Amino acid sequence: MELTWYGRTCVRLKGRDAVVVADPYQSVVGPTGRGIAGDIVTFSHPDDTPLPKAKGRTTRDGSTHLPSSLEGAFVLDGPGEYEVRHILVNGVRTFRDDQGGAERGRNIAFVAEVDGIHVAHLGDIAHTLTEEKVGEIGPVDIVCVPIGGLLSPTKAAELVAQLDPKIVVPMPVCETDEACAPFLAKFLHEMGTTASEPQPRLTVTASGLPEETTTVLLEPRGKV
Repeated sequence: MELTWYGRTCVRLKGRDAVVVADPYQSVVGPTGRGIAGDIVTFSHPDDTPLPKAKGRTTRDGSTHLPSSLEGAFVLDGPGEYEVRHILVNGVRTFRDDQGGAERGRNIAFVAEVDGIHVAHLGDIAHTLTEEKVGEIGPVDIVCVPIGGLLSPTKAAELVAQLDPKIVVPMPVCETDEACAPFLAKFLHEMGTTASEPQPRLTVTASGLPEETTTVLLEPRGKV
């Protein structure tokens, strides 16, 4: 499986059977998709364009507000369990604040099983999890966690500990690298690791997962 980060919370998971794209908002990838394409699209939270009204079905009309490169993909924007092209996807209701969504609304954490690897994409989550939510999410091999939003670095590290993944992929969500740098540094400190050289993408197999939790920094694809 190949994992690529496009900036903010936009991530692509490329497996043998299908490609899953999380949060390809036009504010991130632009109207033409910035070269991104996929078979399954997940949206974790509202953005500056309306979400596709196509939960559980294929969308092909111009009203979907999908980047043009993703028109025709199978779109998921709510909680539930799905199987599309041999990819299992589980959406779990979470929130973009620590007040049950009262301030910033709801969020969906999606877990996709790609090539036998369980990848949790937490979207714009802003809280740690209850035992019930940890159980709903289930086992996690890789977690993509937002850094620099309302989820503090300490809480982000606590959230990672709750899910106990093998690989952690931070997703800086600030407008600039400089703005996110102190948040990322604090998160790495809380994780007990130091910053490594960012890599273009993460390629991993189920048998090649590390034994201990490892943090992997990625470069946003297409960044000038």
